[in-house]
Amino acid sequence: MSKIICSAAIRGAKKIIDMAEETYEEALKKYGAEQEVSFPNTAYFLPVIYSILGAKVEKLGDMKDIFRECRTLLPPVVTEDIWLPYLAPALDAGMATFFAEEMFEAIRYLNEPNFYTKTEDPTAENFWLGAADDVVFRKRGVEFVDGTAPGFAAILGAPASQETASKIALELQEKNLYIFMHDQTDGIYMPQELVNNNVQVGWNTRLVPFGPSYTSAVFAIGFACRVALAFGGIKPGDYRGNLLYNKDRTFAFVIAFGPVSDEWYANAAGAINWGFPTISDYDIPEVLPTGICTYEHVVANVPHDEIVQKAIEVRGLKINVTKIDIPMSFGPAFEGERVRKDDLFMECGGGRTPAVEVLISKEMDEVEDGKVILEGPDISDIEQGQNLPLAILVEVAGREMQSDFEPILERQFHHLTNYIQGIMHMGQRNIMWVRIGKAAVEKGFSFKHIGVVLHGKLHQDFGAILDKIQVKIFTEKDKVEEVQQMARKVYEARDLRLGAMTDETEDIFYSCTLCQSFAPSHVCIITPERIGMCGAYNWLDGKASYQINPTGPNQPVEKGECLDPVKGSFAGINDFVNQASRGAVTKVSCYSLMIDPMTACGCFEAIAAMLPQCNGIMVVNRDYMGMTPSGMKFTTLAGMAGGGMQTPGFMGVSKHYMTSKKLFMAEGGVKRLVWIPKMLKDEIGEKLKERCAEIGMPELFDMIATEEQGTTEEEILEFLKEKGHPALEMEEAIG
Repeated sequence: MSKIICSAAIRGAKKIIDMAEETYEEALKKYGAEQEVSFPNTAYFLPVIYSILGAKVEKLGDMKDIFRECRTLLPPVVTEDIWLPYLAPALDAGMATFFAEEMFEAIRYLNEPNFYTKTEDPTAENFWLGAADDVVFRKRGVEFVDGTAPGFAAILGAPASQETASKIALELQEKNLYIFMHDQTDGIYMPQELVNNNVQVGWNTRLVPFGPSYTSAVFAIGFACRVALAFGGIKPGDYRGNLLYNKDRTFAFVIAFGPVSDEWYANAAGAINWGFPTISDYDIPEVLPTGICTYEHVVANVPHDEIVQKAIEVRGLKINVTKIDIPMSFGPAFEGERVRKDDLFMECGGGRTPAVEVLISKEMDEVEDGKVILEGPDISDIEQGQNLPLAILVEVAGREMQSDFEPILERQFHHLTNYIQGIMHMGQRNIMWVRIGKAAVEKGFSFKHIGVVLHGKLHQDFGAILDKIQVKIFTEKDKVEEVQQMARKVYEARDLRLGAMTDETEDIFYSCTLCQSFAPSHVCIITPERIGMCGAYNWLDGKASYQINPTGPNQPVEKGECLDPVKGSFAGINDFVNQASRGAVTKVSCYSLMIDPMTACGCFEAIAAMLPQCNGIMVVNRDYMGMTPSGMKFTTLAGMAGGGMQTPGFMGVSKHYMTSKKLFMAEGGVKRLVWIPKMLKDEIGEKLKERCAEIGMPELFDMIATEEQGTTEEEILEFLKEKGHPALEMEEAIG
């Protein structure tokens, strides 16, 4: 490794450790050794330290040993007499840098609790978000599982021009990458440049401003470590496993703008431990031989118009982006973009006008592939604020197409339309709502572009079952109402088909091992009455996925002999799970929380947990931030239920499963349900009331407690006694 880089990294590491330790000593005097420290609402302590050393830093006093480890790792500063021209000393210095920065940032949360917003998006007063909390992390972690986010770019500093900054950010977004921003160059901050150029920043657009100094770079590395811990089955302290996992699976790199300080070199050296190279626009020494990183370690003098492509090339990231021929940018990075009132040109649906979207299958000779027609006024024909009715009718044909696949394909409209920059899509079916921004109109947006997107992306994603796709778009009220009437009949037929399916009527269930790359022992079994715990895959989705990709993550599983109909134990399911988990899980009960419960990776919508004193079950959804009667928050419970573990009494579930007849059937069904957060109770309220009525206990709905009745098991028990909840009279669930 270059002597210049090595010496600079070691000097930088020493400066950072000295600064962090001085801050620590001051905090120790001010708060005492017993003062609790953490990144807010995270279950990973200080994640880099926890993942690499296995040490839980919970109090200020715990940092003393970590600083001792930093000093042990820190090599002597390079001088004329001491020359260490090797990579290893710089890597050790880089690792010590991240340990020190993580402790420094934890103390910053103590000293300056409002320094970071601790929100998902910037506020009007502050755009520095700080460390991602577990709600944000787990929501975004799914995208690293399913491949919609192949990696992230950690940005240090900023280019001088806000137009250049915006162009680079946009190019990274179009590659579906996350962009984590830190520090400044000559007083210029990249997120400020983007905001000044009317670019939305925050987690929803993948443009994440972590912090205003180089020390916040540790949040990006911590994010990568948490991916390995939460989804990869890597144990705390398994530093080799964590580093290799991230090198092979979390495709990240550093882009540095402007002069590189010793502190930046130290952070860059630290990132190389994880296989993350640095690409710079400045004239600095390079490290071109391969070794720790897939290819080069440090590449310099890269022009701004080439820097994104060079970074992707150096990291070895393979991105297959097919250009959709529309005048706006297009990609998953824009899915979370909002079209606010001040940005709005016009809207369709959402109660403002009639609107509907529907996909139907036709015979091969009835569909002209690539045909996109518009009947009625286009955007260019109306004034700002003039809303229009809208019907989107997609007709498809294919030799392998089945009517069961229609709702699966139709469900793609939501995110594919949202992928268009400047367009916002909400809802589905005949309650859909589209908002069109002024910026999209200025770029020449036409309703026909929605058809171009749907045609192109449905072909790309579902080419195995689709041969022809045509799109018809209507903006005349009479025609829209005609399509609505037709669509209602289609919806009713689908609902009847789905509603008539039960686990008893089908001999085939479907597996989902999509998350096995992160949780190797996890195997999800999807049945007609049990949707995947992530809430994204139902039985028909599994069937369609298998048809599309016969060797993919969704495989047909023959139930085989029913060993226990109440627990949902089947010989064929057990055989498959045993094989697919490589012997880690030998049997699964599809309908039980206590006996051989299903494993989970970490992407579940909610977690079910037994409350022994109440003889009942609580369910908490991911969005609920408060304490639960189990004595644990969602983030802590996630550690009990995730990672491919099979833990009786803890299980990931989807919101939809909450109203299934198979819910906790082995434990007595919905009558065991004693507590859920109010937001979840409101969300599933109507269906839950129907389920309570189905079992002959409509009053049960009001017997289910929320945080309004209490957040301790003792408080809930008193409420249950007062209401006469049936769980109190049931056989003990825990023997």
